[in-house]
Amino acid sequence: MHDAVPVRVSIVDVVVARFGRDGLEVLLLRRAAGVRCPGAWEIVHGRIEPDERPEQAAVREVREETALALTRLYNVTLGGFYLHHAGVLALSCVFCALVDDGRDPTLGVEHDAFRWLPLAAARDTCAWPREREAMDHIAHLLRNGTDAGAVEDVLRVR
Repeated sequence: MHDAVPVRVSIVDVVVARFGRDGLEVLLLRRAAGVRCPGAWEIVHGRIEPDERPEQAAVREVREETALALTRLYNVTLGGFYLHHAGVLALSCVFCALVDDGRDPTLGVEHDAFRWLPLAAARDTCAWPREREAMDHIAHLLRNGTDAGAVEDVLRVR
């Protein structure tokens, strides 16, 4: 009999978004040469440190990868994927970080370009299916164009 595959909540995925002139815009970052998945367009993501809660990791990762200040943070859904090289099912806490319109990110060494795209275009551009699914959740969550409506009090982290 085989041991069960370990499950670890170890990653945060953060869709950085803003309300622009034409509605909700999403920030995508392009992976730089010399790192994993070069050329892939993706959202902010990273590991949860041992001393962090997922929402703290989300804020830290946005700061490290974009230097943008959050105006709001929403708990959106859970994601996950199998890390075959480690034999682990990695679960991710998925957040939406809203930032002010008009400011562009400052990129770190992992990324070499960015794009602010309308939600539909971002969904079509991102490399990972789980990111597309997260954007579907966010489109529904922020559909009134200002906040999470009736579920604001439950899903808004800060």
